[in-house]
Amino acid sequence: MKLDDYRTSDNVSDQRGGRGGGSRLPIGGGKMGIGTILILGIAALVFGINPMELIQGGGMTGGAPVQTQGPGAAGGQNAAQSCAVDEKSKFSCQVLASTEDTWGALFQEQGQAYQPATLTFYDRNGQSGCGAAQSAMGPFYCPADNGIYLDTSFFDELATRFGAAGDFAQAYVIAHEVGHHIQTITGRSANVRRAQSTASQAEGNQLQVRMELEADCYAGVWAARNKNRMEPGDIEEGLTAASAIGDDTLQKAAGRRPVPESFTHGTSAQRMAWLKKGLSTGDPAQCDTFSATRL
Repeated sequence: MKLDDYRTSDNVSDQRGGRGGGSRLPIGGGKMGIGTILILGIAALVFGINPMELIQGGGMTGGAPVQTQGPGAAGGQNAAQSCAVDEKSKFSCQVLASTEDTWGALFQEQGQAYQPATLTFYDRNGQSGCGAAQSAMGPFYCPADNGIYLDTSFFDELATRFGAAGDFAQAYVIAHEVGHHIQTITGRSANVRRAQSTASQAEGNQLQVRMELEADCYAGVWAARNKNRMEPGDIEEGLTAASAIGDDTLQKAAGRRPVPESFTHGTSAQRMAWLKKGLSTGDPAQCDTFSATRL
């Protein structure tokens, strides 16, 4: 994806260099075994919400949004310094800036102002408004502080463990998390959380699947609105990433028989289909997975 000449976002903060803190993920106790932790870390949280809310029984862990202090705090020169740390950081900041411009224009078409998310870099351990941020969680969005949390080493894992290499696969990760931000500022996320609070486990999972697929579609909408930046092979990279993190594919890779009732992100086929829908239409109105009779 050609973003070399694109600006970097000012909505960036940095917890790298030991500033983030963060507690270690508890292993053991209750019914949480190593296998469950791995499934949560890969299947339930890659491109999704903070896994701590699943481990702690649903619902955000709460607490005030974390403010990063000192060098690397969001905005201005500090943001520019964070974006300049390495090529992965720079590219992430450029993708975020592109989503800001794209969604800003889309919101303006509806007579609304878009409030961007903040991208926070961390390495290994960090802290979010939703609790601990850890590399094993993968990238996630925290609605408590409108923040996307990213350890850029995940991009290496995306290529090696998931077989999804390429800059557009990386861009898809960030665009998907921005999709969750769109759901938060439009009220979709709050409505779903309320519905999940009175739903059965299976029903709650199905609602979460629809959330994730809608975010996939929003990522496709962003890409469709930036086709002039796309290069040959980009779409295939995105679809490979979407396929690699389908619940059925991940459960099979873990040696388990796929259990649809346990899915929280959708099958590989569903994730690819909704990403394609966003790519083909460029219209966020076409991303309403909650009105779809079939996913």
